Amino acid sequence: MTVSQTDTLDARRDAFTGEPDHPQPGQPAKTYHPQMQRLLMIEDDARLAQMVREYLERSGFSVAHALDARTGLAMLRDPGAHGGPDLVILDLMLPDMDGLEVCRRVRALPGQGGQVPVLMLTAKGDPMDRIIGLELGADDYLPKPFEPRELLARIRAVLRRHVEGAPPAGKALRFGSLDIDRDSRAVTVAGQPCELTSYQFDLLITLADRAGRVLTRDQIMEAVRGRELEAFDRSIDVHMGRIRAAIEVDPKNPKRILTVRGVGYVFAKQQD
Repeated sequence: MTVSQTDTLDARRDAFTGEPDHPQPGQPAKTYHPQMQRLLMIEDDARLAQMVREYLERSGFSVAHALDARTGLAMLRDPGAHGGPDLVILDLMLPDMDGLEVCRRVRALPGQGGQVPVLMLTAKGDPMDRIIGLELGADDYLPKPFEPRELLARIRAVLRRHVEGAPPAGKALRFGSLDIDRDSRAVTVAGQPCELTSYQFDLLITLADRAGRVLTRDQIMEAVRGRELEAFDRSIDVHMGRIRAAIEVDPKNPKRILTVRGVGYVFAKQQD
């Protein structure tokens, strides 16, 4: 967090202290309730984190804060009685560890901890930081400085994709050695698990449900996002590369997800 960014946030203090979508005048900061969705914010700017925390708590979330990467990772490894967070807000610039490395370590965590959605805060929306973050498994990004309502909207959109984005329960999809289990949101190739983010799983399901049909990038994003504004635009190609790396024998010569130049992608019906 730079001085100029902090000054800008000071100028927007009214936005943070204004009423959220469902205001509760006179109510103190919320305490944990089992049905509340839990957020973990890893951010070294304590003043910014406090403003964001108060705003999000008034919007119905339970928010924990870590001032540095090591504390945040420790909270993810040992979540305590309430369980781990439903989403991580991760600053890219931390004092003890690069945010991209933190994202990589989050994705390396075992079990559900490694699947937690990550919303990355990037300085000035640097395209390279964004692309690397997506390649490492971030689910969304937001450049600083940001409007609190946009942060709230993106959090809700990511959580909706993660919690409600799975298609209706049904039998697993099988394409040769590739198995896609809707119920557990798990993907395996020849019995070996494939690591995908929640958003990447939804993209894969979108393609697999329409195997043999060429889909444009816009059609793919619309199927996944519904009516929500998608943050990634053409960076969907980055996600496709990540999916290929997970499910293809040779990602540079894909046999499952094929590129149709000038159009989009097609998921092969017949696979080994």
